[in-house]
This record gives sequence, structure tokens and C-alpha cells, in this order.
Amino acid sequence: MTPTLHCANVSFHYNARPVLREVNLRLDEGECTALVGANGAGKTTLLRLLAGTLQPSAGHIRLNGRALAELPQRHRARRIALVPQQLDVPFDFTVQQIVEQGRTPYLGFFSTPGREDRLAVGRALELTDTAQLRHRIFNELSGGERQRVKIALGLAQQARLLLLDEPTQNLDIGRQAELIALLHRLRVERITILASIHDLHLIPGAFSAVHLLLPNHTLLSGTPDEVLTPQNLATAFHHHAPIPQPTSRIEYRL
Repeated sequence: MTPTLHCANVSFHYNARPVLREVNLRLDEGECTALVGANGAGKTTLLRLLAGTLQPSAGHIRLNGRALAELPQRHRARRIALVPQQLDVPFDFTVQQIVEQGRTPYLGFFSTPGREDRLAVGRALELTDTAQLRHRIFNELSGGERQRVKIALGLAQQARLLLLDEPTQNLDIGRQAELIALLHRLRVERITILASIHDLHLIPGAFSAVHLLLPNHTLLSGTPDEVLTPQNLATAFHHHAPIPQPTSRIEYRL
């Protein structure tokens, strides 16, 4: 079966500084995968490469079997949604107005949203449980509410691949559990998810696979049990002693 996204021998440099080296990664339809690594290891860079907003220094990335670099930007935006760690909104836009921006890849320069666009926005709000927030000002929302709205923005693109940059950062444990439960609901919709995760205790039971960025700029992949060993974590996080495995699990209401 052709993977949703395949990354083969991808390297990336900022000027002469290596950030990623010969990274191989596969994401299959409906898979929920965690991306883990120390600060500065290249997690955001890898997500941007997979979204097509950065180009590899070497190697290739394929989306549904087609070279990502050869796809028009509008085509990529209809299939991949990169949900950033921060979304700076300078004006008092409502949640509805924010999520409607996800329809940009489907609209012409002077066209207005039609029935299909309204249905897509409504579905995105429904999936993320943010419909009741549609008239609220985005900048007045809590951290957990903002995260759900950002994901709704990506879903309004009707993208089948979600790339999430630290979606649980600065959320308390209750809001973290809500967000992981949302990811479970999206998996039911057969949406493929890759999320960079800082909180390792969230991974067991929530993510089927893990990609761990190592100090030598390479990637280690496998199941959570295979990858999140004390030795691997100690190496990845430059810790002088093995880091305990994230054994605690959270029960999520779906």
C-alpha cells in the first residue's frame, strides 16, 4: 500500500550547519505518530519539510506516491495542514473567521465562500468541539481552546495529513487529555497525524509509533516500547543518567 507520506534519505542544512541527516520516515493512512527530541533537535524543521514549506538539501519526500516538491502549493495545502505551535492573530478575529481561512486553497482571488466551504468549516468545528466558540474572539480563548481552533483551521482545509507542532505545550493535564482524545476522534476519520510531543507521558496508549530525533541529526523509529527506552532517551536528551520510561497512561474519553 502506498503510504500517505514517505520521506527517504532527507537531509537539511541551515547554511553549513546540519539539522537533519538521511532521515527516513513513513506515515500510513490513519496512523497517529509522535515526533520526539530535545529542544533544537530539528522537530519543527522536519515538520516544515514534510509540509513543503522548506526544501530538503538532499533526499526526497513523496505524498501519496507523488514528489512533494513537484506539487503546486495549492495542491499541497489541500492535503497537508501544518498546525503551528503559535498562531499570532493581530486583530479581534472570531473563531469562525479564523477557521474560514482554511478554505483559502479552494477559493479564487475574488470568490466568496460557498455551500461546500461552509459545510467544511462546520464539520471542522464539529470535529474539534469548537462550534460553541464560533462567535468568540480567538485571542480571548484559553490555551486548550486555541489549540482546538488551530486544529479546526487545518481540518477546514480538508487535509488528510495533520502535522502538529507541540500541540500540548503549556496545557495542564486536563487540557492535554482533551487534546489527545481529539486526536483519537480524528483517527476514526482516517486522518493521518504526526505530532511533535514534549510530554512523554502522553505517548503510551495514544500514539502507535514514535520517531525520535538523535543528537547526530538522524531519526530512530519504531513503536513506543521500542523507541522510548531509558538508553535512547538519555542519548536524545543529553542526560548523564538514563531517563525513566513514560509508563503512566491516561484514559481518554472518546
